[in-house]
Amino acid sequence: MGKNQIQQVGQIAIPVKNLDQAVNFYKETLGLPLLFTSNGLAFFDCNGIRLLLSVPETEEFARSSSVIYFQVENIKEAYEDLRNKEVSFIDEPHLIAKMGQIETWMAFFKDCEDNTHALMSEFEV
Repeated sequence: MGKNQIQQVGQIAIPVKNLDQAVNFYKETLGLPLLFTSNGLAFFDCNGIRLLLSVPETEEFARSSSVIYFQVENIKEAYEDLRNKEVSFIDEPHLIAKMGQIETWMAFFKDCEDNTHALMSEFEV
């Protein structure tokens, strides 16, 4: 791969209005490791991809974030665990696609800032 080609996703920014509330949600509710906070920013590790929570400096960046698909081994157990932590789900775990012997299941939820994310699970049937 050339030096100028994209190699991987290094960091994803998630716009938030209330940083303390969002840090609590991503750390305590989702269980992601908090790497550090600095100057109104919070950085989390999601298995090698850094998630950055920040209050947008301008309205241009204040729109909702991209959907982040958090991979889990057992989507039904993860769904129940997060529901018990009062996470607001848009739908229940459901089959999205079947490619050969592999099924892809998803369940969409809202974080505390009204950003939409999803749990996803892929397994062989």
